[in-house]
Amino acid sequence: MRSLFRGLKPRLMAAFLLLTLLGAVAAAGASYATARNLILEDAQNGFMNPLVQDVRDYAPRLTVPPTQKDLDDFSAYLRGGATVTYGDLRSRTGPVLSTMPAEMRESLKSSRTVLWQRRTDLAYPYLVIGIPLQRADGSLTGVEVWSVQSLDASQAAVNSFSTAAWVGVSLVIPLALGLALFTARGVLRPVRRLGAAARALGSGRLDTRVDERGSDELSDLARTFNRAAEQLEASQAASRRFVADVSHELRTPLTAMSAVTAVLDEDADTLPPDTAVAARLVSTETRKLTRLVNDLMEISRFDEGRNLLELDEWDIGTAVRDSLAARGWTSSVETELPDGVMGRVDRRRLDVIVANLVGNALKHGGAPVLVTVRPGVIEVTDHGPGIPPDALPHIFDRFYKADTARSRSEGSGLGLAIAWENARLHGGTIEAANAPSGGAVFTLRLPW
Repeated sequence: MRSLFRGLKPRLMAAFLLLTLLGAVAAAGASYATARNLILEDAQNGFMNPLVQDVRDYAPRLTVPPTQKDLDDFSAYLRGGATVTYGDLRSRTGPVLSTMPAEMRESLKSSRTVLWQRRTDLAYPYLVIGIPLQRADGSLTGVEVWSVQSLDASQAAVNSFSTAAWVGVSLVIPLALGLALFTARGVLRPVRRLGAAARALGSGRLDTRVDERGSDELSDLARTFNRAAEQLEASQAASRRFVADVSHELRTPLTAMSAVTAVLDEDADTLPPDTAVAARLVSTETRKLTRLVNDLMEISRFDEGRNLLELDEWDIGTAVRDSLAARGWTSSVETELPDGVMGRVDRRRLDVIVANLVGNALKHGGAPVLVTVRPGVIEVTDHGPGIPPDALPHIFDRFYKADTARSRSEGSGLGLAIAWENARLHGGTIEAANAPSGGAVFTLRLPW
C-alpha cells in the first residue's frame, strides 16, 4: 500500500479525492437532513393546521360537560378522523387511545398548547396530535382531541431524496477523480519541468533555464534554479577561458621546446649515457605536454562554438585506410573496409575520430584490433579486458581514465572526449560497449 503513495502525484490525487468525497458526503448529509425536516414539517403542518382550525370552529357549539352524542358529533365533524375524549368518555370513531403515548396523554391534561410527536414504533411512521379544548377565558374544559396520521408517503419522499443524494455522491467520485488528476498534473507540471531542467543541467547543458512566471513557491524555486544555473554557467565559462588562455600562452614556448628536444633526440646517441636518458625523458614529456595543450585548445574551440565543419563527399573506407597508414598502424590493425561506402564528412575531423578510437584500442585493449566500415557506421573492436561497467557512463568524459594506473600514461584523458565532440558536430554519436566475447566495442554512427 505504501508503494501506491510513494510519488507526489498519487498523494496529491488521494488528498484531493478524499477532500472532495468528504465535502460531497457532508453536503449530501446536510441536504438530506434539511430536506427530511422540510418534508416532514410540511406533512405535519398539512395535518395539524386543518385539524386545529376545525377544533376552533366547532368548540363554541360543544356543551361542557359533553354527552356521548356530543363527542360523537364532534368527532364526525373533524377532518382526517380523530378521537374526542372527556374523562372516561370517548367518541365511538377515531384512533384507539392505546396508540397514543402515555407520557403525551399525561402532558396534555395540563397543557394549553397543541402537542405532537412523530413515532416509528408501528409498521409505518406516523404523527400523533393532541389538542386541548379551552374556554373563552383560556381555562381547560377537559375535552381532548386526538389524531393519528400516517407519514408513510412523506417518509417515502425522504427515502427517495436520500437515494438521489447518495447517487449524486457516487457520480461525484469519477468527477472528483478527473479533477484530482487535472489538478495534480497542473501542480506537478512545473515540478516536472524543473526536474527535466535539472537533468539537462547535470548532463552539461548549462544554458538550461525554466519559466519563472508566477509568485508562488514553485516560481521562487524556479528563480533560484535559474540563478544557480547562471552562476554555474558563468563559472564554467570562466574556467574554459582560463584553460584556453593558458593553452594559448603555453603553445609558443612549447613550440620552441619541441624544436630543442628534437635536436636533443637526434644527438642523444652522442651524449653521455646519463645525459642521453635525461634528454630523451625531456623530449618525451615535452611531446606529451604538447599533445595535452593541443587537445585543450581543441576542446576550448568546441566549448566556444568555433569549430566548423568542412563537409565533402568521401569514400569512408579509403579515408579510414589513410588514417591508419598515416600513423603506421596498417600492420597492427585488422580491417573490413569495403570500397564504395560514401559519406559526406569533414575529412580532417573523421581522421581525428578514427585516430582516437583506434589509438585507444591499441593502447588499452588487446590484439587483434578490428576496424569495420558499414553504411553509416564505423566500428572499432578490440579483444582486451573490456571496459569496467562503472566506467561505461563516463568513458567520454573529459580527463576520465578508467584505470587509475594510467594516470601517468601518455593519454591525456581527452582523446575520446574530442572524438565524441567531433561526432556530435557531424550530428552523429559514438557508443561504447563490451562485446559478448570480450573486449571493448566503439561504434561511430554518422548521418551519411
